[in-house]
Amino acid sequence: MLLVQNLSLYRSNIKIFDDVNFSLGSSKIIILKGKNGSGKTSLLKTILFLLQPSSGSIYWKSKIIKKSIYDFYNNLTFIGDKNTSIRQLTIAENIIIWKKIFLSKVGNEEINNILSILKLDNFKNKKINTLSLGQIKKLELIRLIIENKRYWILDEPFTNLDTETIDIIAQSFEDHCKNEGSILFSTHQDVRFKMFEEITL
Repeated sequence: MLLVQNLSLYRSNIKIFDDVNFSLGSSKIIILKGKNGSGKTSLLKTILFLLQPSSGSIYWKSKIIKKSIYDFYNNLTFIGDKNTSIRQLTIAENIIIWKKIFLSKVGNEEINNILSILKLDNFKNKKINTLSLGQIKKLELIRLIIENKRYWILDEPFTNLDTETIDIIAQSFEDHCKNEGSILFSTHQDVRFKMFEEITL
């Protein structure tokens, strides 16, 4: 379980976020809502130990996260606002690299099926620098399946996606939770799930 207690971040005495509390356990979705500039990305980076909080505590499996950070990362897929795909390579080549990095056991048939569902199958031999922002976002989200981690943390996962794709990704979130997965993500869009907790910044 990930536990956040009284977490605050200030920069030059300017409040970025203040007194945030939540717990993220099995089969749970937490949505961070807020306008652009409200501190959502900074909160996620603080939880990921990329930023040092001004006050408060973060626990992973009942331990201060600093003492268990490697176990936390081993159970986590983070998809941020910056793309991890290599722009000079194709969709297929990036997927091969990700599978090697994460020692993924996901088969080619499953990957091809996902590409088809996301309407990327006709673009898998196209270089990333020729794709639209929406197509690149879809590719980035395929990492969730490749890495096969229990905890997902995402920063604005629905940006640049059409309504049909948003519905597909939202359903994959629901399915992940049914399999005891956990999701924390930020968004400024109105996306609803059957079971979720919302935190407004």
